[in-house]
Amino acid sequence: MTTLTTQLGGCHCQAVRFEADLPSALEVEDCNCSICAMSGNLHVIVPSSRFRLLSGEEQLGRYRFNTGNAQHLFCKHCGIKSFYIPRSNPDGVAVTWRCLDNWMSLEATVTPFDGQNWEANAGKLAHKSKI
Repeated sequence: MTTLTTQLGGCHCQAVRFEADLPSALEVEDCNCSICAMSGNLHVIVPSSRFRLLSGEEQLGRYRFNTGNAQHLFCKHCGIKSFYIPRSNPDGVAVTWRCLDNWMSLEATVTPFDGQNWEANAGKLAHKSKI
C-alpha cells in the first residue's frame, strides 16, 4: 500500500489554499495539449477524495473550452491555476505540481502525455483518479 502525506499548496497571492494527500513518489503529467503547453502546466492527478480546498473558493474563476468538460480554475487576483478538474478524470483533481508549497523537495517523475491526441490517449490517465 502506498503511503500518503498531506501536502499544502495554493496560488501565488495565497488567496486560494488547498491540501492534497499525495504519495511519496509523484508521477507528474507534462501534457502537450493547447492549454497545458501554453501555460507550462505540470500536474498530478488525484482522486477528489484526496483533495480539499481550504480557502478561496469565492476567489476562483472558471474557464472552459472545446467540449466544456474540463474546469480550469484560476485565482481571480493573481491568475494562477493551482488545480483544475481534468476532462480525462472528472472524478479527480489535477494539482499543479509547482503550486505545492514544497514541490522542490518532493520526489517526482515527469511523464510526457500526448494531450494533442487526447481521444487516443485519455484512457492512460483514467486510473489516476481512483482510490
